[in-house]
Amino acid sequence: MSYDCYLPTKVLFGAGRLNDLHKQVMPGKKALLLISNGKSAKTNGSLERTQEQLKFAGVDYVIFNKIQANPLKETIEEGAEFAKKNNCDFIVALGGGSVLDASKAIGLLVNNPGDLWDYVSAGSGKNKPIKNKALPIIAITTTAGTGSEVDCGGVVTKTQTNEKLGIVHPFLFPVLAIVDPELMKTVPPKFTAYQGFDTLLQATEGYIAKNHNLMSEMFQRAVIENISKYLARAVNNGNDLEAREHVAFANTMSGYSMMTSSCTSEHSLEHAMSAFHQDLPHGAGLIIISKAYYMHFINKNICSERFIDMAKFFGNKNANKPMDFIYELDKIQKDCGVDNLKMSDYGIKTSEFDLLAKNARETMGGLFFLDPDDLTHDDCVKIYQESYK
Repeated sequence: MSYDCYLPTKVLFGAGRLNDLHKQVMPGKKALLLISNGKSAKTNGSLERTQEQLKFAGVDYVIFNKIQANPLKETIEEGAEFAKKNNCDFIVALGGGSVLDASKAIGLLVNNPGDLWDYVSAGSGKNKPIKNKALPIIAITTTAGTGSEVDCGGVVTKTQTNEKLGIVHPFLFPVLAIVDPELMKTVPPKFTAYQGFDTLLQATEGYIAKNHNLMSEMFQRAVIENISKYLARAVNNGNDLEAREHVAFANTMSGYSMMTSSCTSEHSLEHAMSAFHQDLPHGAGLIIISKAYYMHFINKNICSERFIDMAKFFGNKNANKPMDFIYELDKIQKDCGVDNLKMSDYGIKTSEFDLLAKNARETMGGLFFLDPDDLTHDDCVKIYQESYK
């Protein structure tokens, strides 16, 4: 029954809400305008619109456009130095989960001395206290995948040690989030699916996590209901604004889910995969291992009623056994055209499974403590094996 709830981010939600940015109180005078190293922000018009809004608000800015799909520690450090050199006093993050995550790490590093990994609490991180507030962040999400616009964490990869780890602290909550589904209409179908499944699986993990509670369950149910009804529509017709709105809503709810409960080791297992294989989209990795991951607990008769609950959230009112959840998960993967993703397509080999399992447990071992039942090293290897194509 008990839970903590601290969700301080102001959210402007709805189609066209980017147009209201200039009406908000700006948290500084000069922004680091953060975008990815791709072309989407320029080609879909969101960058030009954001620049126009900052101009209307009387805010100066400089652009940093080097954030990767799985942001790297070196890029974060370069971005922080760029922000300091240009005397930026806040950040406007325009992009998907990777850009929003990167904004938090950059904002932290601008105002706190040393190496980024000084402030990482897991793996080879030194777990030093974060003494100074990060730069304020305005998060403008252009995808529906991570809920990062309303949470206080960001995931970064350290390539030297193949660690993909999160930095979490209350100083990292964005002060303002704009969730405008119009900005998501040009996301390609496969990435709409990958991002939507990240949203979905954050919620399904949270629903079976040991620290689930009444508050988190409210968000998780909203995520599952909206994704199950609208994700395939958004994948199959990117201009379906109603579908985009509901998937965007689910995305923000998944951020609240993580702030009131947690993910589980499914995320640890995927982070190990994409830490070693940078080109693997996080959502795609989650899709690949999802059925085998949940089957592990179902086969052990762990939290059976909660799997039945989730099957009902998918719309299966007659669900009466845990396998109904797997049927629904399989169906939505097929409806979104992502049921045949292969590890081998991203260069992952069966010989790596022992290393990946070891990495998952050593770098993000904390999430294993939140699993509904103990997951051993051998269990992790078996999940990879059963997911392999």
